[in-house]
Amino acid sequence: MWRSFFLAVGLSVCIIGLECLVVDSFVVSAEGGLLGSTEAGRSGSRELTPPDWAPWSLLSTGAVTMLYSFTIPQRVGGGKH
Repeated sequence: MWRSFFLAVGLSVCIIGLECLVVDSFVVSAEGGLLGSTEAGRSGSRELTPPDWAPWSLLSTGAVTMLYSFTIPQRVGGGKH
């Protein structure tokens, strides 16, 4: 269970890092959503710009976490018998 948990966390962090590498800025809206109206305007929205170091830090952290997940069976239970 721990192996799959850390693998999923590492993969999610890598995906977020890839998204930050591709996109210049994110617009986060507090109103609306999938079922809400889009005519409300941008009064409750914020624009987030990731710093230059964020994509590479997230990618490397996710990669190290995924590599760590492959060593968990040897540490916890001694591997498969």
